[in-house]
Amino acid sequence: MNHLAILPVLLPLVTGSLLLLTSRLAEGLRRAVGFAATLALLPIALLLMSQVADGSHVVYALGAWQPPFGIVLVADRLSALMLLLTAIVALASQVYAGDGQDTAGPQFQALFQFQLLGINGAFLTGDLFNLFVFFEVLLIAFYTLLLHGLGPQRVGAAVHVVVLNLIGSALFLFAVGTLYGVTGTLNFADLARVIPELDADAAPLARSGALLLLGVFALKAALLPLGFWLPRSYAAALGATAALFAVLTKVGVYAILRVFPLAFGPEAGELAGVAAPWVLPFALATLAFGALGVLAARALREAAGWLVVYSVGTLLVAIGLFSEAGYAAAVYYTAHSTLVSAALFLLADVVARQRSAGGDRLDVVDSMPQAGLLGSLFIVAAVAMAGLPPLTGFAGKIMILDAARDGAFAVVTWSVLLLAALVVIVALARAGSALFWRIADESPVQGVRRRLPLRSLAPIGLLLGSIVAMVAWGGSVTAYAWSTAGQLARPASYVEAVLGTAADDRRSLR
Repeated sequence: MNHLAILPVLLPLVTGSLLLLTSRLAEGLRRAVGFAATLALLPIALLLMSQVADGSHVVYALGAWQPPFGIVLVADRLSALMLLLTAIVALASQVYAGDGQDTAGPQFQALFQFQLLGINGAFLTGDLFNLFVFFEVLLIAFYTLLLHGLGPQRVGAAVHVVVLNLIGSALFLFAVGTLYGVTGTLNFADLARVIPELDADAAPLARSGALLLLGVFALKAALLPLGFWLPRSYAAALGATAALFAVLTKVGVYAILRVFPLAFGPEAGELAGVAAPWVLPFALATLAFGALGVLAARALREAAGWLVVYSVGTLLVAIGLFSEAGYAAAVYYTAHSTLVSAALFLLADVVARQRSAGGDRLDVVDSMPQAGLLGSLFIVAAVAMAGLPPLTGFAGKIMILDAARDGAFAVVTWSVLLLAALVVIVALARAGSALFWRIADESPVQGVRRRLPLRSLAPIGLLLGSIVAMVAWGGSVTAYAWSTAGQLARPASYVEAVLGTAADDRRSLR
């Protein structure tokens, strides 16, 4: 059995547990352990990606219990890509936190590892119940990391998030129980086999479970009207944790992209395309509202939070097309938006620290040392997020527009995408001019503030450098996105890899 698939789950679990048990060790040593564990996730993700690049699947059955009866982890092109993105963002966040943010509260290093445990587990799990379990692990870590450093703004945001997600968790259990009661299974691959064979009497109940599941995933992804919690909570968090949170909404997006084409795709009989009437309209609304939120934002961190909502809407527009071209665009745009969003949160935090009194507010003229360097980094991030050439946002938008060209709502989709992009361009131009152009003369007192250390700039460089690398190797990245989309559109290989001959045994037991 290939044990590589369990390492992204096992490594943060063991590291986080050890860090909890050794809380009295020197902070420098704990920081080194956390950094080493986070860094190790990068080669693991690359190895997994190399193993699945030919279209194969890495299946790990815990305890040698064969699916659908046991717990199974599955790595394919999509999950391997998400693991790689998580490793890159986590490494950048870990390095940035080492400049002092990891000591603003207790047990940061352990919580950081448990956050990675939940995220990686959600990307690898092969069944709905363990998806719920990993959701809860990452949410518990999310709540505590959001509170890291305390303060009334963080506490208020955390209470809001906890209440909403507790409701979401309860609904998740209702959805899981409903689908299990109807189908007798929660394994993704087995659901794809069972759902097309459901009796006509059972189909309405299964549809209810599927739509309830869609609502839960929409809450996790911050799809409107369930996404108002995100901008406030992300803006309240410390920079290092907010950057890592850029991956969290992608867990909800990933869940939609994993479950619905696989279990409720064209071969699902009466339940085929159960999510199709809902995803695209709400995604367009999220996209438009997110763009307006960016325009209305009065601080850079707040704008970065609304940009996450905007990127989620853009992503789900591509997924809502439920076509191979749409899936390819979604995979490409997921990589782009995750890296850029994380970079913007780190950059916003640096700007807030460098300005003397105004922080990252856009309506205050304030001095800022190293404004030229930070302004240059902002231009790169803004061009990428706004979707202007030559960076990845432009290629991602072109792929989405091309995928939507032959759809039933092509005119509406194109209009909303292009108008929202224009609004975001205006909003980011306004933010850039407010922060880096309208700068007051520095007083001698202000001028003695420390220069930015390398550990504050290097993580932003890593994330933006990854965007540039996506452009440099654009052909390979696009080819990977299309091959991943092919797996999503034709999930038979996933089902066969997970179940294999066990499918016949499953049928004989029903």
